[in-house]
Amino acid sequence: MIYWQLFLAFFWPGILGYGGGPASIPLIEHEVVDRYGWMTVNEFSEVLALGNSLPGPIATKMAGYIGYEQAGVLGAAIGVFASVAPSLVLLLALLGLLYKWKDAPQVKRLTAYIRPAIAVMLGIMAIDLFRESYEGAGLGQTAFLTAASAFLLLGKWRIHPAYVIVLALVYGAVFLSP
Repeated sequence: MIYWQLFLAFFWPGILGYGGGPASIPLIEHEVVDRYGWMTVNEFSEVLALGNSLPGPIATKMAGYIGYEQAGVLGAAIGVFASVAPSLVLLLALLGLLYKWKDAPQVKRLTAYIRPAIAVMLGIMAIDLFRESYEGAGLGQTAFLTAASAFLLLGKWRIHPAYVIVLALVYGAVFLSP
């Protein structure tokens, strides 16, 4: 039963997550945290941070990690396959049609209409992660990590996000551990 649940938990976000990993993350969070209860929001945010610090697609890394945590190596394989299966099937089945109609105005309008929904989903996820950080580390730590360091490092000084994540992990280990 766990294998089927793992497959569904990563297959549905793969189908519905138009736009790739960033659009799929809130959907994966819903499946993993809310529907199946395999993780808390805090644990999920840690897996997300770890996945973002590694190269490659975020959804497959998260699927592999969560699948392994729930059902070992076979669970990881099922999670990764389920996360790429929708794209694989659609790519193979519709490649000719997509190539033929890629410049059609209807397809361009569809893409333009979907982008605001993706932005809202990402915003809701950011608010949830901020709230969880506030509850776990407090307002001062959260404000320091997000506003001061992350904004300056990413926005002003253009430091690579992987380095910012590693710095936040080190900061959390040194200053926030019990």
